[in-house]
Amino acid sequence: MSTKSSRREFLKLAGLAGAGLVTAPAMALAGHPVAGANDEELGMLYDATKCVGCKACMSACKRVNGDYGSLAYEQATFDPDKLWDAPQDLTGSTRTLIKLVKDTPKEWSYVKYSCMHCQKPSCVSVCPVSAMTKDKITGIVDYNKNTCIGCRYCQVACAFNIPKFQWEKAIPQIVKCDLCTNTNLKQKGISACAEVCPTGAIMFGKRKDLLAEAKKRLAEHPKQYVNHIYGEHELGGTNHLYLAALQFKKLGLPELKSEAPAEFSEKIQHTIYKGFIAPVALYSTLCFIAVRNMKKGSAHTDEQKKNSDGGDQ
Repeated sequence: MSTKSSRREFLKLAGLAGAGLVTAPAMALAGHPVAGANDEELGMLYDATKCVGCKACMSACKRVNGDYGSLAYEQATFDPDKLWDAPQDLTGSTRTLIKLVKDTPKEWSYVKYSCMHCQKPSCVSVCPVSAMTKDKITGIVDYNKNTCIGCRYCQVACAFNIPKFQWEKAIPQIVKCDLCTNTNLKQKGISACAEVCPTGAIMFGKRKDLLAEAKKRLAEHPKQYVNHIYGEHELGGTNHLYLAALQFKKLGLPELKSEAPAEFSEKIQHTIYKGFIAPVALYSTLCFIAVRNMKKGSAHTDEQKKNSDGGDQ
């Protein structure tokens, strides 16, 4: 086989690998409708009009689920009026965050950020090794650090920018809310944040009950809220729902269509990487080609040297 042929074969194999690795996450963002949402799954309803910004939920989350990092990496800063300090964003050590948002001096609101536990989560669809999973009964989107390979596709795919990577750690992992599935939920049947909220701003339960309560509040107090339940339809529906007095875009929640991420990406990723058969086969082939070409090159060099020595004589 000639050098050009070897190079062509290498590029062909590399191209096929690249297509499998890159196309899947991109496809996840394309958007395709899914069947009706499963309202039996667990979730939370956050009512921003009831939140007083005490951050008890943040403290409870860290206490129950563990502090995944050092406070040195929290980047705590004061708000513009220096009324309080808090992390600027979700981080590798913060699963739940309360922010103060000001639209005008007289219009402001607190907002809670944590995993949205989507009905059809993009992070699960693009994860090549199923480190991100969605429980078929509870609907909880969970993470297995022992399976994760650190590709961070989940970060890229998430429309809400929720999963965070522990950049500062030698052995990092992805950090996100899992509704206390292995801690408070398992022990007490409720997430830690909802359990400690003193004003009832966080309600925990089945999605159908949360939606019913949200619709009841909208009907009883129409002037108090934006007439929309955020998460009811966004990206096919989420299990973390919101009510607020300010427009959700102003609260930092993205404006999204009702179509869910493509299901094709999940099939592609999990087929390519199942048992790591395809990657192992690919790289074994590449190594074989490289070793073979090295041997051919070495034999060619030895032959040239032999001919050269014979000519000198």
